[in-house]
Amino acid sequence: MKEVKKEIVILVPYPAQGHVTPMQNLGWAFAAQGFHPLIVLPRSIHRQLHGEEEEEMRWVGLGDGVGQEESPDFFAMESAMEKSMGRELEGLIEKVRGEGDEVACVVVDLLASCAIEAAHRCGIPTAGFWPAMFATYLFIASIPLMLHRRLLSHTGLPQREGKFSLHPELPVISTEDLPWLVGTEAARKARFRFWKRTLERSSALKWLLVNSFPDESKLELANRKLSSEGCPRVLPIGPICRNGIRKSVSFWEEDLSCLKWLEKQKTKSVVYISFGSWVSPIGEAKVRNLAVALEASGRPFIWVLRSSWREGLPNGFLERVEKEERGRVVNWAPQKQILQHNSVACYITHCGWNSILEALQFEKKLVCYPVAGDQFVNCAFVVEVWRVGLKLNGVEAKDVEEGIARVIEDEEMDGRLKTLNQRIMAGNNNTGAFIFKTFIKDLKRASSTTAVTQDATQINIPCYSSNNKNVL
Repeated sequence: MKEVKKEIVILVPYPAQGHVTPMQNLGWAFAAQGFHPLIVLPRSIHRQLHGEEEEEMRWVGLGDGVGQEESPDFFAMESAMEKSMGRELEGLIEKVRGEGDEVACVVVDLLASCAIEAAHRCGIPTAGFWPAMFATYLFIASIPLMLHRRLLSHTGLPQREGKFSLHPELPVISTEDLPWLVGTEAARKARFRFWKRTLERSSALKWLLVNSFPDESKLELANRKLSSEGCPRVLPIGPICRNGIRKSVSFWEEDLSCLKWLEKQKTKSVVYISFGSWVSPIGEAKVRNLAVALEASGRPFIWVLRSSWREGLPNGFLERVEKEERGRVVNWAPQKQILQHNSVACYITHCGWNSILEALQFEKKLVCYPVAGDQFVNCAFVVEVWRVGLKLNGVEAKDVEEGIARVIEDEEMDGRLKTLNQRIMAGNNNTGAFIFKTFIKDLKRASSTTAVTQDATQINIPCYSSNNKNVL
């Protein structure tokens, strides 16, 4: 009997923890539809992964020219991927075909846009993936409008300081909070060039799968007014959150000992603190202030603080915490297991999108301290739109103590959080699943001229084009 060809879906995440986790969740969604997901990473990142191999999902490391002892930053990784990803991905596609299987689709994280052209050269249907909030994508997609309005210079720097909003349904943010305004002036200009190139490449995509819920705000109607031909069709398939015992792969080994300590704590008493995985979070002085605040609050806590970020801790802090059983400071934590625990009262977070989704999934109130990128937009939704958390203006001891107390004691916030959880994790998650299944049907009959099925919820967005005359 002739062996049936496997339908492979190649998934290309940007190689950071906050991008790999939702891409793995998307891989499970493809597996549930009968596909065989294959996730590719630069080899220097692939060899760091912790987690068990799964029969339904393969992980492959592609050559990137990065030495085993190197730890590339954003720009070094971008350069490595630009040089090697296209060639390596084409080779992988040919290998899969040579084994007698079919590549049904390539899904590319927009931050890894160098893979889009390679997939197209191989004649493979290609979808983009935005692992973050849809609202943050709108700020990126509206770069041409901001340039036309002269809100930005041609290098991406704000022409004037102040607050603004792209639409009444979007929260007001500062011009300094735009996602590419991270680091030095040179770094900001380089990130802006990165996003312009990303938009140019993504304009050739047929679909853009977004890890966000369909009625995230009322942005669908707003963006039909800004629609433009020749753009990817935006399909809000999220939130892509996994329940049950499945564990995401991690770049670092999780410290499970904190779970035993958590079991001993009172209900809704513990403060959980994590500023993510990508960049050094807040600097030595603020690490010190936060440590002082946590001690002064008298509340039990779990703090995810990698050893390389602990220079600012007060003398004897770690020893006192351990001796007095006041809390746990760990290099990396099983975050979902912590957030779903009844002992956790609130979460001090940098407002990464995955962290917010997990907090909403398990109904944990948020104390927000955004640091960079899309975190400021995410924070604005948490604080101003959904009102399930508050923003810290600083991490002085008094600010942190008062912020924790206000969030924990706010019973109305509990009610809003429960309502939001029911809305986005139940009803809309079903809608997102329906949109994903409709995308799968369209994919199976995809050709270069096939249009996305019109009965699915979909959003049109402005494309990057020097001829786009829409204004803010």
